[in-house]
Amino acid sequence: MTQRMIRLMLLKLCVGLVAASLLSCNPQPRSAIRIGVIHSLTGTMAMSEAPLADAVRLAVEEINAGGGLLGRPLEMRLVDSRSDPRLAAAEAERLIVDEGVSALFGCWTSECRKALKPVVEKHNHLLFYPVQYEGLEQSPNIIYTGSAPNQQIVPGAYWAMQHLGKRVYLIGSDYVFPRMANRIIADLVTAAHSTLLAERYRPLDSADFSQIAQEISQLRPDVVVNTVNGESNRHLFRALRAAGLSDQTVLSFSIAEGELHAMPELRLPNHYAVWNYFQNLEGENNRRFVAAYRNRFGADRPTSDPIEAAYIGVHLWAQAVREGGGEHADLINHLVLRQSIAAPSGILAVDPGSRHLWKSVRIGKANAEGSFDVVYASKWPLRPTPFPLYRTQRAWRELINQSGNAP
Repeated sequence: MTQRMIRLMLLKLCVGLVAASLLSCNPQPRSAIRIGVIHSLTGTMAMSEAPLADAVRLAVEEINAGGGLLGRPLEMRLVDSRSDPRLAAAEAERLIVDEGVSALFGCWTSECRKALKPVVEKHNHLLFYPVQYEGLEQSPNIIYTGSAPNQQIVPGAYWAMQHLGKRVYLIGSDYVFPRMANRIIADLVTAAHSTLLAERYRPLDSADFSQIAQEISQLRPDVVVNTVNGESNRHLFRALRAAGLSDQTVLSFSIAEGELHAMPELRLPNHYAVWNYFQNLEGENNRRFVAAYRNRFGADRPTSDPIEAAYIGVHLWAQAVREGGGEHADLINHLVLRQSIAAPSGILAVDPGSRHLWKSVRIGKANAEGSFDVVYASKWPLRPTPFPLYRTQRAWRELINQSGNAP
């Protein structure tokens, strides 16, 4: 071997060592961890749901500002379900199979959640559902970060009959949540020796509540219990005002700060709402949360209970990812059951038996500024009970089947 050949070999070896050194000093960026977000950005539910997508975005940006997860950035794949549960289910399938997301965050209505339930169960995947609901469900592939019936519907209805009156009128949108929630409320009315004057429903996107307002005017209930959802609330409260019922007492289960801010018609002097979180809560965690949300999305943008529930869902999931050292759904589905968080509304913990969160109950009264003043708060967080205990789970499931609301 000549000296020239030896020098060439040494040169190639040096070049290889330098290249390897440069690669080790400048490693290729690791791929992002993807999550799927499914919310209505158009349609009748857009006013309520679009802010929840922003809440998820805020949590994702906070996680990325802190270095991401496992040294990798977090990427949000957002789709518009257009207030259509069938489209939401199709998008969930696509996000899991084609996009390879590690978890899903989404839905408002129970109809949407029930459409996604078989999808995540088929793929052994994971959905975080952020809205209060009628309960009567427990999926091994869903974490319910909104309230169970005993954390909203039951105490809210009981408080109303104690403090607002015993003559009750029920009005709701015609789908799963209002019908099953009102079944629970009707049971409570009977147990409290109160009077159920009427139980009425209108389509989810209805704009005609004139006959409802006329009947309320005739019956003069002590309290109207409202489970109408979305944009239809604007038309319900306009009809009440037009019928001279601006002083009517209303207790709502699906109107939060976002709806109250966007629809001044809802600011009746005797309008109450039941949630676990209100924007006006004291505490440093909530002040930071409200400030962060407003700084990111606008000073006039209010927070709300579903917004908080959507936001903390991402952080609970992220905690489980850090603990497990991986993002695969089957791993996180178990580790998330061990998580708790110092949330804007207080310490929240996942209940491993029910896959819901321990939460406090709060009742607020609407004010002229478009928010709620808290008039009642439970002393302690309540353990979630998705199936009210006065019937067995089997009896509840039979009742759901009879009503045509089976999952």
